[in-house]
Amino acid sequence: MTADSHDAPVVIIGAGLAGLTVALHLADTVPVIVLAKRELTEAATAWAQGGIVGVLGSDDSIDSHVRDTRQAGAGLVDEAAARFIAERSAAAVGWLVDQGVPFTPDDSGPLGLHLTREGGHAVRRIAHAADATGKAIHDQLLAAARRHPRITLRERWMAVDLITSRHVQRDEPPRVYGVYALDIDAQRVETLAARAVVLATGGAGKVYRYTTNPETSTGDGIAMAWRAGCRVANMEFIQFHPTCLYVPNAKPQDRGFLITEALRGEGGHLKLPEHLGGARFMAAHDERMELAPRDIVARAIDFEMKKHGLDHVWLDATHLGEAFLIEHFPTIHARCLALGIDIAKQPIPVVPAVHFTCGGAVTDLRGRCDLPGLYAVGETGYTGLHGANRLASNSLLECVVLGQTCAADILEQPAQDAAPIPSWDESQVENADEQVVIAHNWDELRLLMWNYVGIVRTTKRLERALHRIKLLRGEIDDYYGSFRVSRDLLELRNLVECAELIVRSALMRHESRGLHFSRDYPQTLPASFPTVLISKRRRR
Repeated sequence: MTADSHDAPVVIIGAGLAGLTVALHLADTVPVIVLAKRELTEAATAWAQGGIVGVLGSDDSIDSHVRDTRQAGAGLVDEAAARFIAERSAAAVGWLVDQGVPFTPDDSGPLGLHLTREGGHAVRRIAHAADATGKAIHDQLLAAARRHPRITLRERWMAVDLITSRHVQRDEPPRVYGVYALDIDAQRVETLAARAVVLATGGAGKVYRYTTNPETSTGDGIAMAWRAGCRVANMEFIQFHPTCLYVPNAKPQDRGFLITEALRGEGGHLKLPEHLGGARFMAAHDERMELAPRDIVARAIDFEMKKHGLDHVWLDATHLGEAFLIEHFPTIHARCLALGIDIAKQPIPVVPAVHFTCGGAVTDLRGRCDLPGLYAVGETGYTGLHGANRLASNSLLECVVLGQTCAADILEQPAQDAAPIPSWDESQVENADEQVVIAHNWDELRLLMWNYVGIVRTTKRLERALHRIKLLRGEIDDYYGSFRVSRDLLELRNLVECAELIVRSALMRHESRGLHFSRDYPQTLPASFPTVLISKRRRR
């Protein structure tokens, strides 16, 4: 007997801003299951410091925001996507205000909010909650999701793979029927049938050795979409945040701590160390100096570090005053002070680190992937908004806008006959004998990506990286086929998938543009297009 697909829940993989936005817009109508592979509080959203774009001020306009987005995106921004999202930015911020998000107030500001400015923006248009905006947003939405009776939050559950037509062996156009999911604590894989599956797993920052991303950012959604037969695009454009706190031998909680772009937006200066004169250096790289887009600032810092043999450069905000810094950047002030750095009296040591994946699974402006029943929202998806480089604070905005349109589309879809879904088969595997294989391959992959596929690239380095990635992939696939799955194994499998997509995309781009800079192709071509990879399974 078949069942109506509307009897099944919507399964959302990921509990950050994108996933929770979708869930809260669906739950009054349909049941929702949200999977979080670690603690519910560990989503990348909670790490976001700067804020969310809102075209709110009288000195601002949709055209201005679109223009800034296009300029940052270096000619590869889809203008229709940028305009669609900019037009909905005020409503997105308003929705978060209605949810009770405690943005920093300003009685004279639009909606009573204080707006700050970040690199690449022509005006102040960033709504923020001091310097911990992501956490303020995530705490509020997570609390709302916990209260909702139709939202089931499953902590420490990880998606293994999507269930598609090839699993149910039906002679029909491909679609998605659900997901195989690992209960990490019970070490048991369950079969979750779904009316729709939403990939909201964030980016793939952990494919690199140094990143501002949390442990959750292992490219799970991108890899699953690719394995299911969906296109991915622009994976060569990996954004390196210019200013990550440099702490030698840092504890895990201090690794990758981001020094928000807003600190430069409020007047922070990038400087060389005192033994080199202690002067600002950005004027030699871009007329916008510290307010240049992230790719330019990151390359400038990388250039100065390599030129002078430095471990880091300095971000000096001492001239802003202690009272201002404590009011506007309390999180940064407290964290640095705990590490012996008083940012009101001394500069902050900073280095670039991987921050954002501009590419992802190709979607439309409703989050729809190539397979019916599958959606991707937030950093997992590629809408064309970010082009070759993401404009600061556009990421949280995209999560809210696409989260809303995704939910609306799911609710509009007609019912489909459900298919009998086979259970997960572990009959041919056994418990892993040695975990050291996973740990070794994880370390090797992240180090080779850092060394060979970093801020500045060469064809020779990329080819070497691809060769080694293919060998690693073979080892990982053998391991995956022989042993029961674990979170570490699944994350490693997804990371090596994303690493190959990044390198293949980078090899296809014979120019330097935005976040992709090649010494072999330093010029920027007069016309360029997104890099789109097509999965071998796409025609199945």
